Amino acid sequence: MTVRTPSFYNLAWRWHFYAGLFVIPFMLMLALTGIVYLFKPQLDQLMYPELLNVQPGGAALSADAQLQRLQQAYPQAQVSQYLPAPAADRSAQFVATLDGRKLNLFLDPYSGAVLGTQDAQDNLQAIARALHGELLIGTVGDRLIELAAGWGVVLVVSGLYLWWPRGQGGAGVLWPRLSARGRLLWRDLHAVSGFWGSALLLFMLLTGMTWTGFWGEKFAGAWNHFPAAMWTDVPTSTVQARSLNSAADQTVAWAVENTPLPVSTGHAAHHAEAGVAPAASGRIALQQVVDTANRLGVAPGYSVTLPADETGVFTVALFADDPRHDATLHLDQYSGQVLADIRWADYGLVARTVESGAMLHEGKLFGLANQLVMLGVCLLILLGSLSGLVMWWKRRPQGRFGVPPLRHDLPLWKGGVAIMLLLGVLFPLVGASLLLIWALEWLWSLRRQAEVVPG
Repeated sequence: MTVRTPSFYNLAWRWHFYAGLFVIPFMLMLALTGIVYLFKPQLDQLMYPELLNVQPGGAALSADAQLQRLQQAYPQAQVSQYLPAPAADRSAQFVATLDGRKLNLFLDPYSGAVLGTQDAQDNLQAIARALHGELLIGTVGDRLIELAAGWGVVLVVSGLYLWWPRGQGGAGVLWPRLSARGRLLWRDLHAVSGFWGSALLLFMLLTGMTWTGFWGEKFAGAWNHFPAAMWTDVPTSTVQARSLNSAADQTVAWAVENTPLPVSTGHAAHHAEAGVAPAASGRIALQQVVDTANRLGVAPGYSVTLPADETGVFTVALFADDPRHDATLHLDQYSGQVLADIRWADYGLVARTVESGAMLHEGKLFGLANQLVMLGVCLLILLGSLSGLVMWWKRRPQGRFGVPPLRHDLPLWKGGVAIMLLLGVLFPLVGASLLLIWALEWLWSLRRQAEVVPG
């Protein structure tokens, strides 16, 4: 009798295809939602011109006067953020909670007229961003996206290994054989587009990974640090600045996400002695925060997040298209003292690299040219994913939902597997899933070893 023994080579081959089937739906979703968010500036102007654009007319109202007009129109609204008009012909915006809904409210900064509202979480861009980041299901979705991105890196690396020329010419390697038909044409489209787009795809995956909740947070904790002296004389809380971000909206830059939020103490001692909590009227004027931001040279386009409670701070944040203009300021809500002022000059090498990469990823750093290059990458992802799916479907064993027949002409496969295992170490969620698959394969092999096959 003979006993079937598993081949590690066969295992690696199956991992590649099963991982591809897992990753493809995520890659399709990420590419499509990425295209939507990539062209956010143009789409917003096309979809909401009446909310975004105003006719300049004399001096603008102060931030407090704008807030007062808003509260007159929506007395029950709980305002959490103010976005001053970024240009003379643009509206001002408030973010508020009303009847359990988070709304974006747009005002004419000259007349104070409310131009309209928008659901802050149920609009095209917010949905696209939330899908892109966490599938609209919170932490579980974030981990799935991270897992898919990690396996995407594995597939790009292993795909390059499979693509590697083995004596043939450039046809089917550097350019597709368009005269071919059937599976061969799909194979060429998959391999050639994958090769030419591999560097950009790796860039997209790795820059996207820095925003994930597990790997990205651990990466930031390990590599992104600010001088401890910045916080020596600043009363800080246990809450991090990342709490100001959400799946649907970005307030502070990645570089400052793991920094602590300061607390306001300007009037805290006085109120503690009196046995009462500070009143909202004890806060500095919203216009004072705006004046401070302007005086300190924060570029237009920033937001002002209002204190969430009696010890909270005003946060001025600019997550700029050019990260050299990034700014994060925290102000004591009672005294107006600037408790922290973090700029590009304070970023370390890793933070600067990640922020620049993120802006390239989002197509913001070099304007339309950047958008078009990233659009090309998204289209390559769509082509690679769809062609891979079609190629698998055509090569699958007839009548079975299984792995295509194994190729036996691949050299140095142990080196390829070693690279894959290394990536599993670098990306823990990938490594954990790899171990799980390996364990299942091992259990399956034990079952098969028990089968007796006639010799």
